[in-house]
Amino acid sequence: MTLLAIIFFALMFAGLPIAFAIGIAGFSFFVFSSSIPASIGVQQIATTSQSFPLLAVPFFVLAGHMMNRTGITPRLITCSNALVSWMAGGLAQVCIVLSTLMGGVSGSAVADAAMEARILGPEMMAKGYSRGFTGAVIAVGSLITATIPPSLGLILYGFVGNVSIGRLFLAGIIPGFLMMAAMMLTVWLVARKRGYRAESAQPPSFRVVMRAVYDAKWALLFPIILLVAIRGGIFTASEVGAFAVIYAVFVGVVLHRELTFEGFRAALAEAVEDIGVIMLIILLSGMVGYAVIFEQAPQTVAAALLGLSSEPVVVVLLILFFLFIAGLFIESTVLVLMLAPIFVPIVTRLGVDPVHFGILMMSVVTLGGMTPPVGVAMYAVCGILRCPVEEYFRESLPFLLAIILVIVGLAFLPGVVLFLPNLFG
Repeated sequence: MTLLAIIFFALMFAGLPIAFAIGIAGFSFFVFSSSIPASIGVQQIATTSQSFPLLAVPFFVLAGHMMNRTGITPRLITCSNALVSWMAGGLAQVCIVLSTLMGGVSGSAVADAAMEARILGPEMMAKGYSRGFTGAVIAVGSLITATIPPSLGLILYGFVGNVSIGRLFLAGIIPGFLMMAAMMLTVWLVARKRGYRAESAQPPSFRVVMRAVYDAKWALLFPIILLVAIRGGIFTASEVGAFAVIYAVFVGVVLHRELTFEGFRAALAEAVEDIGVIMLIILLSGMVGYAVIFEQAPQTVAAALLGLSSEPVVVVLLILFFLFIAGLFIESTVLVLMLAPIFVPIVTRLGVDPVHFGILMMSVVTLGGMTPPVGVAMYAVCGILRCPVEEYFRESLPFLLAIILVIVGLAFLPGVVLFLPNLFG
């Protein structure tokens, strides 16, 4: 395992794509092992590809791209404007609410951040918001997508950790709205201090709000239908992914009449590219997963952590701190695939619900995408807005602190996370 880790980090910091760094490091474990044939490594790649729940990933990726071509995004922006543009820091508040609503459509924090940076970023800066503040609101706000269903990260965590994806989806709703509230409060405090004004002088009428909500109804109903379908036993997580694609096409063609054939082809091409990258990482990580189990890494790490403390909350916080540090350097998908098989057995042995831990883990590892030195969402937003990373990081500190406080609070209050899964379980 030591050699595997050294090779992986050496290749990653040398600039090799993550998928190949994982694949070469994983295969090296079999090449240099005297007790395991190298052919087992190839078999593990094939074995990983045979998982039925894994079908959910490409389906939800495709559904997200289809949704972005159906006219849903402008309707969600209008809905967000009607709900919160009257508050201090109006456009920034709109960004956060939009991230929450888009979480139920795109399932990807980076896609959400890039979309908002292109659409709302220039308008925010034209209204007097600084580049750093604009970038921080958009990038950190996209973290909410990691918990609001259908989160791709939660699907992967459920796949590698053998945890119910339906329960994970339900568990992510309350934490997602708590993060939204914490971000909105932070925006309000900063806006009041700097004089960022509301977009409208007074709250909109009830009729205006209801009209905006009605226009966005098909997007707002999407995550609700998915949850009902999974928890009601109508579909499995994989089957509901296929339903999501059909739903997206139906909304775009029949209801909104905005999904053209060219848009369909473009969405399909974008999805194939994303799916190729994600699936390559997942398949090659199968060798690493085998190595982790063969070398009994979960037992070794568990013994080390339990040697520090036997209190479940303390151990969970230590794991989250490690994940936060790792997330500063490694992409969240890789961390989930490599570390969930190690940490899920540990927390389960301590009596911590793996659904509760999954929400905490996904929030922490996704947070790394919003922070230096290798934050994917951070660089996407800063690149689009032409914002210096130093200015972005300085402006993002209040938002990062607010999110960290929410995560720590959720670690001590598992009942908040598990309320909906237990209610509908």
